[in-house]
Amino acid sequence: MFARSIRLTPTRVLLSFAVLAMVALAVSAAAPSITPAEGNAPKPTAGQAAPTFSLVDQNGKKHTLADYKGKWVVVYFYPKDQTPGCTTQACNFTENVFAFRKANAQILGISEDDAASHKAFEQALSKNAKISADNQKAIEEHGLPFPLLADASHDTARKYGVLSQITTPNGAILIASRDTFLIDPTGKVAKHYDVTPDKLEGHSAEVLADIAALSGKKS
Repeated sequence: MFARSIRLTPTRVLLSFAVLAMVALAVSAAAPSITPAEGNAPKPTAGQAAPTFSLVDQNGKKHTLADYKGKWVVVYFYPKDQTPGCTTQACNFTENVFAFRKANAQILGISEDDAASHKAFEQALSKNAKISADNQKAIEEHGLPFPLLADASHDTARKYGVLSQITTPNGAILIASRDTFLIDPTGKVAKHYDVTPDKLEGHSAEVLADIAALSGKKS
């Protein structure tokens, strides 16, 4: 026997489109929407003075941008402690930290998490397989080799234009987008990086190479 063919009447066509539209709306409603948060300043570009900040790290110690005058400063914003991409980024910066120090560069990680969350993230990194055994031991004994700064007020992320809002069925969440700003020893932005997922693994090495290139131009 042959299967009976389905006759496409105008009514059935319209009904099919209606069902597809409802499915699309349901998927859209379930997926979180990420948009720039209100009050963001434009992202600073090369040659502009880097916005100032005063933030505490995972140990409650205060850091300001002025503390690092005369050094290259890598200010990297990330969305959330202990998430896969942010862990990869922290591991890569940790593994290259001695190269950054040799280049007279200070790494500063910033997210919207509080200091307690940063401390828990630091402890988790001391057991992460992406970090060498020697560096795991160093983190366990002395802490992460660079500060993780808590921007709980969202003021710094807004100054740098990187504050984002995730709209979920349970309400809005504010996070920082994954952006890095390389600041030169005079306090001006030398380069901005939009760190997309495909750039995560090589991002630390990319910043190091740019510091070397820019240092050569300035010497």
